[in-house]
Formats: sequence, structure tokens, C-alpha cells
Amino acid sequence: MIKLISEKITRIIKNKKNLEKDLNVKIKNRGKEIYLSGEPEDEYIAEKIIEALEFGFPFSTAMLIKKEDFDFMAINIKSCANQKNLERVRGRIIGKNGKTLKTLSNLSNCSFEIKNNQIGIIGDPDCIKNAEEACKLLLKGSKHANVYSYLEKHHPEPIFDLGLKEPKKR
Repeated sequence: MIKLISEKITRIIKNKKNLEKDLNVKIKNRGKEIYLSGEPEDEYIAEKIIEALEFGFPFSTAMLIKKEDFDFMAINIKSCANQKNLERVRGRIIGKNGKTLKTLSNLSNCSFEIKNNQIGIIGDPDCIKNAEEACKLLLKGSKHANVYSYLEKHHPEPIFDLGLKEPKKR
């Protein structure tokens, strides 16, 4: 049994039946405490999804953690940024009207949310690694164009080969 403490308990209570059905766990709450019981793997996935919901991700995006074997990661802005002005640093990540965040999301195939001084990322583990590095580069002051080109160069290629074709000669 896992015990979590949630500030946004209403989001979890509203989706309790769907979470229990999809994740194969029993969810009990007592005040701000949430208790998860079930198989260890199911408990771990449920814990990640509840963390993502707590972070502010929409329910459909948080459920991708279970359905598509995605992962959830949070980056602390204070530990990565060189500057003391955190509003300016958050502004670099968000961009004008959210344009930088959308571009990062499109180039990395990940979903982003910003909560206080943290950046939450949901995506494929390979993509999350690149998205995390891109966020750290932006937080340290790199130019946006350089970060975008980094993401384009390091984009993981999908594997379509089943081992039946001969490798291409380079």
C-alpha cells in the first residue's frame, strides 16, 4: 500500500472510478492523504499518474503514462538556472504566448507543464531525455534557435525494421 499526500485532491476524487478501472488499483482517501493498494507495478504506475495529475497535467495526458508506456519527470528550475530572476527564466521556457513551450513540445514529442519553480514532462523515455536537456540549456541561457536545432539533431528515429532487411551502407 502506497500513501500519497495531494494538494489537488478534488481532481483525483472526480476521476477516482476511471483511475481504479484503468489502473487496477483501489484508491482510498482521507483528507489530503491518498492510499493506493494493488499489484506493485500497478501501484507504481498509479503513483506516477497521480503525481502528473497533481502537477497540473490534463487527465488524458496523464493516462498516457499507462497506455503508451510513457514516463513522468519533473525538473527543478532553481537547480538548473544561473540567474536569480526566476520570473525571467520561466518566461524563457514559456515564450511569448506560450510559443516556446509549444515548439519544445512539437520537437521533442513530449507534453510540458510548468508549476511554480518546476517543469513537468510526460513522454517516451528517449524523448524525455532530450526534452530535459533542452530545458536545461534554455534555463542556463542558451539561444532558442540553438536549443531547437539540438532537438532536431537528437530526435530519436522510430524503429520500423524487424531485422529482415540488410543494413544500409554508408
